[in-house]
Amino acid sequence: MKPFPDKHFLLHGPRAIELFDQFAAVQPIIDYHCHLNPKDIAADRRFENLSQAWLAGDHYKWRAMRTNGIDERFCTGDADDYEKFSKWAETVPYTLRNPLYHWTHLELQRYFSIYKLLNPATAREIYDEASMKLNTSEFSVRNLLRKMKVELVCTTDDPIDSLEHHRKIREDHFEISVIPAWRPDKAIAAEDVTTYNRYLDKLSEAAGIEITQFDDLLEALQIRHDYFHQHGCRISDHGLDRFYIKENLKGEVGSIFNKLRRGLLLDHHDVKKFKSAMLYHLAIMDHEKNWVQQYHIGAMRNNNSKMFNLVGADTGFDSIGDLPVAESMSVFLDRLNREEKLAKTILYNLNPADNEVYATMTGNFQDGSVPGKIQWGAGWWFLDQKDGIEKHLNALSSLGLLSRFVGMLTDSRSFLSFPRHEYFRRILCNILGNEMERGELPDDIDLVGRMVSAICYQNARKYFNF
Repeated sequence: MKPFPDKHFLLHGPRAIELFDQFAAVQPIIDYHCHLNPKDIAADRRFENLSQAWLAGDHYKWRAMRTNGIDERFCTGDADDYEKFSKWAETVPYTLRNPLYHWTHLELQRYFSIYKLLNPATAREIYDEASMKLNTSEFSVRNLLRKMKVELVCTTDDPIDSLEHHRKIREDHFEISVIPAWRPDKAIAAEDVTTYNRYLDKLSEAAGIEITQFDDLLEALQIRHDYFHQHGCRISDHGLDRFYIKENLKGEVGSIFNKLRRGLLLDHHDVKKFKSAMLYHLAIMDHEKNWVQQYHIGAMRNNNSKMFNLVGADTGFDSIGDLPVAESMSVFLDRLNREEKLAKTILYNLNPADNEVYATMTGNFQDGSVPGKIQWGAGWWFLDQKDGIEKHLNALSSLGLLSRFVGMLTDSRSFLSFPRHEYFRRILCNILGNEMERGELPDDIDLVGRMVSAICYQNARKYFNF
């Protein structure tokens, strides 16, 4: 039986194979959005075993395991590392047609040269072989990045983060750029007054100023924004359920902030006003420094309140939301554009029903200054699988310029997730190669190949200001 995936995985024709081999596979990786821990890179960590490298923090796998009837003890609980891995191996055969099946076996092949299918019968052998390799210097975190030809990684960092690990990486002259990305979600999250005030106290300490008024908050964030810029940051990111768009708030926001600082609970109208003001001012900061701003819109988070209270956020209890997006997104972008303060922007949707909304919205605010200034970002979270990627590429092709797309990212917490770039590249090459063979695109391998190279690497290299 031939290995799975084989060398022509997802490539269904000679042109697709040629495009992938000659123009996609050879490109380095720019991963401009992920959740890797910079501390692990600074320390050049070696994982003790495959479970620690693969399962810790991976809510995709936990979600599948729970659905397969696996007790929480083997996901986020106190089971030992091999017990957790064995339960994942037990689940893998049931993930057929889920992207986890593809990713699992791509990762075993690309990192460990393991070509067996993972199941209960092979679990111990695979675990021992991969864990033995992970304990060697060849499989340290930095070498895992080198194996995948990673050129640049953007981590996701809070404004209060010291960025000490980024400094250490730079001082080591590590050839792969590891750059912070500004994620100010906690500076906006005014729903929980107690948690928010605790956060402001930490922000106050990090910025070195007392935060008592709204203008103090903006000054503190500006100080930290400047600090991030000095440490190489050129990109921001926001995780939002929707855009917030109240204008002309003037002194009203100051009064709302005063309530917050006094520990008074805000009603939902005041929360929306506060978030609107914060998003606007943060967007101005990004524009002034010529950063790229990213907006991940549409997650419905922490649906299972019982499990949220037990194991916390980002543990596999989020889903796709269905809030309206078009009007608020248009008003938000239009205000910034009208004031000539709209930075380069990447918009990500989580609800596939909004694909064409996003694809057409980006075209409204292109200004000719930068190719693809406003981007519709790659399939994200629940959409970063074959069907989601294909739908994204097809809608973008029909309604925008696929050739100017800045390509894929991992959005991952795992150092073993970089084959997702390969996965995306194979899907891209298969679409284009098949259309070449059907006569829907010119049978010009250099013309289409240049487009593939651009999407996989060159466009991102030119778009960001790293």
